[in-house]
Amino acid sequence: MTTIGAFRMDGLGNDFIIIDRRNNSINLNKEKIIELGKRTNIGFDQIIFIEKEKENSFPITIFNSDGGEISACGNGSRCVAYLLSKNLNTKEIRLKTNNRLLNAKIVGNFQVKLEMGKPLFNFESIPLSRKIDTSNISLDVDENKFTDGFCVNIGNPHIIFFVKNCFEHDLKIIGPKIENNNLFPEKTNVTFAQILDKKNVIVNVWERGAGLTKACGTAACATVIAGFKKKLINNKVDVKFNEGLLNIEINSNDNVFMTGPVSKIKNINIEI
Repeated sequence: MTTIGAFRMDGLGNDFIIIDRRNNSINLNKEKIIELGKRTNIGFDQIIFIEKEKENSFPITIFNSDGGEISACGNGSRCVAYLLSKNLNTKEIRLKTNNRLLNAKIVGNFQVKLEMGKPLFNFESIPLSRKIDTSNISLDVDENKFTDGFCVNIGNPHIIFFVKNCFEHDLKIIGPKIENNNLFPEKTNVTFAQILDKKNVIVNVWERGAGLTKACGTAACATVIAGFKKKLINNKVDVKFNEGLLNIEINSNDNVFMTGPVSKIKNINIEI
């Protein structure tokens, strides 16, 4: 067995293991990621690898705790940006996922602002399995009918339902059924959102490949995009999770920005 150094961080309880591959090649297969991701082991929502700098940006590779590779992780990207900012003594970091460039800026003590880019609304880009009105989705789950759902891609696919009480339904039961609905060929993240007023929303999130999560940055972004498009909320909104909030802003060019806290950096050792 080999011991490697890694970092543990979280954004509002959404927790990550970060492995720096800039100077060495460390590879974990799917089975090892699943094993490490179990809460009886090290446990994490996502594991993120930092790759060698290329064209003034740092590529990152992201895996859910189920071992599946994903294209976006907002809170995780903010954590990686903070880690790199400390390592490189800079306030600005550019990250590259497999489908986006993300500009990050350290804006305060443990506060990171991340430019997420523009949302995608076309059914093929989300993706959905058939052409459908992406702003008005209805799904039958067991004996429940969920209506007026909004689908969007902000680096990964999301569906959002605006409800009176976002904790009324048990997402541990409903979440995986919606995630794996045949409408979503790449599965989907699921959010139940409760509007408090035009500037404040509470959410309950089932994260694709990770399960019920304490926080999800891209879900916060997707919720504000959906609510703003439906004219339910403003373009700058605080999205509340159990351990704090993320501020999401959509500018006049439809670019989405997420600002929020990250944890301290914890050095850990992993046996592989």
